[in-house]
Amino acid sequence: MSSRTREDVFAQAAAARELSVLDAGVADCFACSRLVAWREDVAATKRAAFRDQTYWGRPVPGFGPADASIAILGLAPAAHGGNRTGRIFTGDRSGDVLFAALHRAGLANQATSVSADDGLALRHTRIFAAVRCAPPDNKPLPAERDTCAPWLHREVSLIKPTLRVVVALGAFAWAAWWPVLASVYALKPPVPRPRFGHGARVVLPGAPDLLGCYHVSQQNTFTGRLTPAMLDDVFASAKAGAGLA
Repeated sequence: MSSRTREDVFAQAAAARELSVLDAGVADCFACSRLVAWREDVAATKRAAFRDQTYWGRPVPGFGPADASIAILGLAPAAHGGNRTGRIFTGDRSGDVLFAALHRAGLANQATSVSADDGLALRHTRIFAAVRCAPPDNKPLPAERDTCAPWLHREVSLIKPTLRVVVALGAFAWAAWWPVLASVYALKPPVPRPRFGHGARVVLPGAPDLLGCYHVSQQNTFTGRLTPAMLDDVFASAKAGAGLA
């Protein structure tokens, strides 16, 4: 059954007892009319370079094993990346940078991510976004973030037994984590909230460590604000925190 309201999202997310069911529910969500219109318009008009391809044009589920000890939390799929390929951070420049770093860290079996059937597999790591649809200008509205939150909360709940570290890519993902603490871990978020920064770390008893990392956007990687060495340091820290080093 498709989710078409915030109440539908909450009910379907809560009912999912395994990731495959949750992923199917995510992919069949129509709860945010603005995002539905945008993702479908992008899929219909396409970018010239991809005009011969069939776009996914739907919400993008998480990717990675159910027993992950590291989670990577992003903002939302890219219009011509995940919204095209159907896999998070796949088919865009941000994914090129991210998966190359994960491969160097031994957390991915290959350094590239170009399509959903390219053979990529993650080790100990699951990737998902705070908002599952590609938003206009890469800027979800607060109401869209809140409507989508039950998918995120349930996904974290399902991997909770093994999850030890969360890497938040950017300030949006960092802020999206605090409601997860309350919903999944029954913990009060710190007051005041710790500020996002690259390399920032928040350790709270009873919850995964939270690591801040600049987003792997072209704006950050092309300008040198985020370098491969900086990403390597973050994932080395994540592995250590997860007991994988």
